[in-house]
Amino acid sequence: MGETDARLRQKVSDIPIRDASTLILVRDPVENPRILMGQRGKAAAFMADKFVFPGGAVDDSDADGPVTLGALCRDRLEQSSERSPDALAAAALRELREETGQTLDGGGAGLHFFFRAITPPGRPRRFDARFFLADAARLTSDPDRFEPTEAELSHIQWVPLPDVRNLNLPFITRVVLAELARHLPRTDAPDRVPFVRNDDLERDVLWL
Repeated sequence: MGETDARLRQKVSDIPIRDASTLILVRDPVENPRILMGQRGKAAAFMADKFVFPGGAVDDSDADGPVTLGALCRDRLEQSSERSPDALAAAALRELREETGQTLDGGGAGLHFFFRAITPPGRPRRFDARFFLADAARLTSDPDRFEPTEAELSHIQWVPLPDVRNLNLPFITRVVLAELARHLPRTDAPDRVPFVRNDDLERDVLWL
């Protein structure tokens, strides 16, 4: 039994954990909060058929993107991270643009680091995902016109917060939404950033 456990742990540890960035975009946060969501394809290798926020893996080229972040956000992103805050924020903006066609002004000035989670062991892919929060009032694009350049998401829509939980959601998305419901109508930086850290042996939550 011990040898079997060791082999399983070795197999889990062989799956690389990639940095990723996700953007929680909230429209009308005070009067009628709606969240931008899209559905992944049924054949997707990761989170197939699930509704998710726009996001994806960080590319090396994201480090070249000009980004303006607040000092608190930057400090929190630097903790326990080999990626620069600029690359993480630039990836969130790029994924938003590629998957929905939406763009934010200010080069990341309106982004706030909100949540962080590592995919648990046993998944075919694992990510160290940083979730950013932004008010849709900062969009420079038409919020009702979606022109994605990549076909990773379908059924892109603004979902009223009370209705979001009726969708087919990943577990971690439900956790993030619970934090968001407590934070709204604020869309600024949270008082603390939860970091759900799943390693090969245990799961715990740190606060950044």
